[in-house]
Amino acid sequence: MEASYEAFVEHLERAGGFPTLLPWPLGPGWHISGFGVVAGADEGPQATVTCSSGTSAIDGPVDVLVVTEEPGTGVGTRVARLPGDTPGDLGDDPPLTKVRVGHVSVPMWPVSTSSAPAGTPGVELDRFVLVGEESGRWLWLVIRPASAMLLLRDEWILRDAAGLGPPLVELAFGGPDPGW
Repeated sequence: MEASYEAFVEHLERAGGFPTLLPWPLGPGWHISGFGVVAGADEGPQATVTCSSGTSAIDGPVDVLVVTEEPGTGVGTRVARLPGDTPGDLGDDPPLTKVRVGHVSVPMWPVSTSSAPAGTPGVELDRFVLVGEESGRWLWLVIRPASAMLLLRDEWILRDAAGLGPPLVELAFGGPDPGW
């Protein structure tokens, strides 16, 4: 499905009250290039995914994928191309950064991508993965390429697209499929 305003509105309807988070505000030239919702037949929404795409002067094309999921769903690990359905042990190290979701500052820890499938040369350098917990759900950021993680130098703000109102109409949609 092509990323469009109309398709995004349908996505928000399918997601119901489950958060669909976007970096906010989107920078000039950035657009929504992909989104999805995972729902069980009887369970309702279990996860949402969004992809915002743009460019940075250093990295060229950049994708920022945001996954919000119920524990055990496994969408975050799949989008990050990691094994299993949980981020694994985050260790005792302090968080690398924080993102703001609503009025909450969410600590985010890096997740090693070196456990990617064998035989994929350079795959650990093609993305940077962060995970945290917000309101009892896993919050994943997958940034491609990995060097674009430097965009996180300031605390990012993530907003639930369902609460954006009129500014949602002004968002740019489209671009190449993010290929998650």
